[in-house]
Order: sequence, then structure tokens, then C-alpha cells
Amino acid sequence: MSITPELVAVLPAHQFDEASLLGWLQHVIPGFGSTLNVRQFQGGQSNPTFLLDSDSGQYVLRKKPPGKTLPSAHMVEREYKVMRALSEHTHVPVPATRAFCEDSSIIGTPFYVMDYLEGRIVSHPALRALDRQERMPAHLSAIDTLAALHTVDVKAVGLGDFGRAEGYVARQVSRWTKQYMASKTADLEAMDRLMAWLPENLPSTDECAIAHGDYRLGNLMLAPDRPEVIAILDWELSTLGHPLADLAYFCLPYHLPSDLEGMRGLQGEDLEALGVPDEQEIITRYCQKTGRDGIADWHVFLAFSLFRLAAIVQGVYARALQGNAANADALQVGKRASMLAEAGWRIASQGGRS
Repeated sequence: MSITPELVAVLPAHQFDEASLLGWLQHVIPGFGSTLNVRQFQGGQSNPTFLLDSDSGQYVLRKKPPGKTLPSAHMVEREYKVMRALSEHTHVPVPATRAFCEDSSIIGTPFYVMDYLEGRIVSHPALRALDRQERMPAHLSAIDTLAALHTVDVKAVGLGDFGRAEGYVARQVSRWTKQYMASKTADLEAMDRLMAWLPENLPSTDECAIAHGDYRLGNLMLAPDRPEVIAILDWELSTLGHPLADLAYFCLPYHLPSDLEGMRGLQGEDLEALGVPDEQEIITRYCQKTGRDGIADWHVFLAFSLFRLAAIVQGVYARALQGNAANADALQVGKRASMLAEAGWRIASQGGRS
């Protein structure tokens, strides 16, 4: 298993005017140089991401995908805003941002540029690509980093307007219900049940923090030489929201099978033999780092996270049918929506017993 990001030639559907980009970069980044080589990162399902090699070094570009996209999706300007605020005002690890361009005439869609970081990305939570002694520290670093993000004073870093401070889960249920219906390609009974159940079973308490929205090991970069998170990546779904939604999303592998390709599940794994923490260890560590006594309505956050992920996966599938998804295997990924929805409904119907 590779632990360095996979690079490919720019996919045909995502090619753009590289000469136009070079001219823009020379204008906004002093000393950028006269050469530019562009390759595309494989593995992401949403905003296409590219490595830029230049005379002055390496950079990363993220852009909106081409073609028709769902309403309010692929907001690269929001990614840029939150990363810039965190890099300038906190110790939360994010790449340094360089420039944002909202002029679609440059390369066809809005985009931003950030520094390239050297590190390791391991997408499966079993962390088999790491030595056993690195796996527990890597998981704990991920949770410590999430806790650090959730304790940022949003107003102090200029993100008080990054989202509404209340009602996150209710808004997200409404949003992803709409997104799912807009990208629906077949009937999924479990999704219908979750769409009815979630609005009637919202969390009993409301909180506000910077919510990453897709916080998982595959969106974290570890240092090349130690099991420590050096960057949180892929901020497309970030907003102000309930921090426990991020924690539940990080814990989804404990509720998904390990024997299904692409699900990144841990059910059926011998966690002790692997040297990775169980779900309760993760929750305990997070509570310690954030000063919590415990967590109420955990099953609601899990069911919500599985519902939302199913809706996202359905969107990937719909885009793949249209021919403009960012990853070559998006068609296969999209077919997993039903299994995610079924896992979510199973947890919801079990209630607090889950």
C-alpha cells in the first residue's frame, strides 16, 4: 500500500490552459519562475487536486470540477478561507495558502494554491502501511489534532461568519437530504427511513466549533519520519458546526465491515493485534483533550454521519455517470451508498443500545 499520494497525468476531463495558469501564478507569486509542470493527484472524489512543479518549488492547486455541480458544493473559496485563518492564527496543522482565484477565465473554474508538504497519507484506519509501533500514536495524534481544531476560538481567528453557530445537525440533515434527492439514481429504503428519522431525533445539545466535515485518516498527512499529524487536508465540507459530528465521522470505521473493498471498515479486525485503538479509547482520548465528562446521543451522531456519507457517495456516483467525477474509480465508489445507508439505519433503529 502506497503512503505517498499517487500522481497521474491530468485526466482528460480535468485538463485546462496551463499557459494561462502560469501567467497568473507569475503575477501573484513573486519569483514563481518561467516553467510549470502539472500532474494530478489520484484518490480524491470531489475537487480535483494538482501538483505544480516550478522553478521556485512545488505547490498544490485545488479547483472546482468542470461541468454542472450540485448547489453549494465544491466551495473552494471556503477551503481557502478556513485554511488561511488557521495557518495565520493557530497551531492547528494546515498547509500555508498562497493565493485564491475566483476568475473562471484563467483555468475554467475558481481555484486556490497552497504549499506542497512532504509526508505520508494512509487512508485505511488499520494503518497496515505503518509499522505496528506507529499505529497507536498516529491514531492518538489524529484525535489530539481534532480536539485542537475544536477548541479554536472561531471569532478570534476571524471565522465567526463561517457558518451559523446553532442547528448544525438539523441544517446538515436538510442539506444532504436535498443533495441526495438531487443526485438520486435509484430507490434506497434505508435512506428514506433515515431522512424521516433524523429530523425527529436530533442531538439533545447544540455546540459550535470549526467542523472539518470529512475528518478521517485519509485526509491527514503524517510526518515522513514520525507518527504525527502535520496537516489536515480537504476542507471542502468545513463550516461552523457540532464538533461531535466530526468525532462520529472519524469513528465510522468501527461500524463498517473490513472485508469490503473501499469501505475502510474495522469490523472483523483484531484491533489489539493491529495495535490500533478501539472506539471507546478514541472517545475517551477526545473527551480528555476537550474537557468532556462524556457524550450523549452518540447513536444519533453515528447515524447522521453514515447518512451524510451515503448522500455524498451518491453524489459521486451521479457525477461519475455524467463523466466528471475526480477519481477514475468513482463508479465503483458510488455503489456503496446503499451499504452506508443500511449501516446508518441499523444504528438508528437500535437507539442508545448501539
